[in-house]
Amino acid sequence: MAVESFPVKPKLKPSLNSKSKHTPESKYWKSFKPKQPNQTLISSIISLSFSPNTPFDFAATHSATVTIFNSNTLEPKSTISSFKDTATSASYRSDGQLIAAGSLNGQVLVFDAKKRLVLRRLKGHNRPVHFVKFPCLDKLHLFSGADDGVVKYWDVASESVVCDLFGHKDYVRCGDGSPVSDDMFVTGGYDHEVKVWDVRVSRNGAAMGVNHGEPVEDVVYLPSGGLVATAGGNTVKIWDLIGGGRLLHSMESHNKTVTKLCVAKIGKESGEFGNQFRIMSVSLDGYLKVFDYSALKVTSSIRYPSALMSVAFSPDGSTRVVGSSSGVLYASRRKSEGSVESGMVEWGKHVGFGGVDEPEKRVLRPSYFRYFSRGQSEKPSKGDFLIMRPKKVKLAEHDKLLKKFHHKEALVSALRAKNPENIVAVMEELVSRKKLLKCVANLDVEELGLLLSFLQRYSTMPRYANMLIKLAKKVVESRIDDINGSEELKGHIWNLKRSINEELRIQQSLQELQGIISPMLKIAGRR
Repeated sequence: MAVESFPVKPKLKPSLNSKSKHTPESKYWKSFKPKQPNQTLISSIISLSFSPNTPFDFAATHSATVTIFNSNTLEPKSTISSFKDTATSASYRSDGQLIAAGSLNGQVLVFDAKKRLVLRRLKGHNRPVHFVKFPCLDKLHLFSGADDGVVKYWDVASESVVCDLFGHKDYVRCGDGSPVSDDMFVTGGYDHEVKVWDVRVSRNGAAMGVNHGEPVEDVVYLPSGGLVATAGGNTVKIWDLIGGGRLLHSMESHNKTVTKLCVAKIGKESGEFGNQFRIMSVSLDGYLKVFDYSALKVTSSIRYPSALMSVAFSPDGSTRVVGSSSGVLYASRRKSEGSVESGMVEWGKHVGFGGVDEPEKRVLRPSYFRYFSRGQSEKPSKGDFLIMRPKKVKLAEHDKLLKKFHHKEALVSALRAKNPENIVAVMEELVSRKKLLKCVANLDVEELGLLLSFLQRYSTMPRYANMLIKLAKKVVESRIDDINGSEELKGHIWNLKRSINEELRIQQSLQELQGIISPMLKIAGRR
C-alpha cells in the first residue's frame, strides 16, 4: 500500500520500502501534485461535484454559498450566493448546464451554471435537505432527500413532485443515481438502511433494502450498476444488488467516521491501468483511502492535516479535490506525460541532438533578487534543523478596538458584524472590565436598535440566554426614555417580548409532557 503525506509545515518525508515505492499504482497517485497555497473557504466544505463535460469545472458547497472552480487553474471562477440558509449537496446535470443544490431551510434550488441565476425553487420538504442528485442522463427530473425521512422525485420544469417515496424511518442523508437506468436510484439514512428505488413502481415502496449496521453517511453506485458502496461509521461496504443485496466486502481501514465516497476513473482506454475504477473515501481521521474493489485491497493512503468532509475526482482523471471541516480545499492535478515529452522536444529543437557544451551558469550576485530568495523552495533533508517563521495573528476589528480600550466602538463593531459568538465574547470581556452597562448607556438610537435586534433574536437560545436575558432587563431599565421616544425601538421591544413569551409557552408544554411521560416510564421500569 502506497502511503503519501500532506504536511502542514515542512517536515521529513516518510521512508517507504522499495517494493511499494515503485509500484505503478503508487507512481500514479504520486503524480498528483498539490496546488499551493490551498484555497481556504469560510466554513466546512460539505460537498464537491465535477461537471461531466469539459473543461470539467467543479462546485464546492460551503456555508450559504456554492463556489465554482476552474479545474485547470484551480482558481475560483464564480460564486452562487442565493441561499437563505446553509447550502448542501450541489450536483451538476448530465450536460453541465444546470446545478441543483439543497438547503437547510428545506428548499431545492436549480441554477444556470454560467449565469448563476435561480431558475427553479422546489418547495416540498419541511426539514433540511441534505442531498440532491440529477439522474445519469435524464435532464427533466431530479431526486432529493431530507431530514423529514421522505425521498422526493421532482419534475424540474413544472416545479412539482412526481412522487413521494416513504421507507426511511430517520434522516435521509445521501443518495446516488443508477448509471444504467434513469428510473432507479439508491438512498441511505440514519436508520442504518440503504433503499433502492424504482420510480416506475413507486407505489410498491422500495425495490430493495440492505442494512449497513450504522448510520449511512454516503452511498454510491459502482460503474456496472449492479454494485453499490456504502459508508457508515468507520466502515465502507460493497453490496451486490443483482444478487439480492448480498454483502461482498467490508473495508475498515479508517479510524473515525467515513464522511464521503466517490468513484474515480483512472488510466485511459489503452493506458497502463486500462480504464479501471477505484473507490475513494475520506474520513474525520484526516485520511483519504483509495480502494481497488476488484482486488479488494487499499492501494493508497494520503494523510491531510484536518478532518475531511468531501472528495471528488474529475472525469478525465486529471484533478483530485478534497474538502476539509476547516474550510481548506486541497486540490491536486496530475502532471501529464505529454507535457514532459513536449518540454523535451522543445529543448531539443533549440539545442539540437548532437553534443553541445553545457551552458555557462549565471553567477548570483547581491544585486540580484534570486541571490536573496535562493534555497527557500528547497525541501529539508534528514537531520536538518528547521526554523519556522511565526505567523502573524490577524485580529478582528473589535479585537483591535478592545486592545485600544475603545469599549463602545468594539461593541458596535461586533454588533454590525452579526456574529453571535463574537458579540457575546465582546460582552463577556466588557463585563470583566465592568464597562458593559456604561457602553449601553452611551449608545445612540441607531446603535441601540442594533443591540435590541440582537437581543430579540438570540435571548431565547440556551447557550446565550443566561447572560442576554439579564442584559435585556438592564437595557430596558436604563434606556426607557429613549425607547418610549422611538417607534422603531418600541417595535424591537415588542418583538423581544413576543419571543420570550413564545419560549415560555414551549417550556411549559415540555414540562407538561414530562409530567405525563415520567409516571409511564416508572411503570415500565417496574415490569
